[in-house]
Amino acid sequence: MSEKGKHQTHDEIAKRLRRAGGHLNKVVAMIEGDASCVDVARQLHAVYKAVLNAKQALVRDHIEHCLDEHAIRERSASEIRSELAEITKYL
Repeated sequence: MSEKGKHQTHDEIAKRLRRAGGHLNKVVAMIEGDASCVDVARQLHAVYKAVLNAKQALVRDHIEHCLDEHAIRERSASEIRSELAEITKYL
């Protein structure tokens, strides 16, 4: 991603996702091992929540960064509505 499109929170979001990826690898190892289904489900839920939180942070950051007052002045109302409708589908 270019610096122009990089938001201030992207590094933190990437860090969260790397952590979730490592956690997911551990869950795979649990499944391949003999971990109980309840333990695996609990850990999968934790990974799911970590990814969900990262996604929500990204969407909120995009709304604040790309749909701020400056961006609004440079674009038409229909462009902004379209982008907002597209990004909020992922909340």
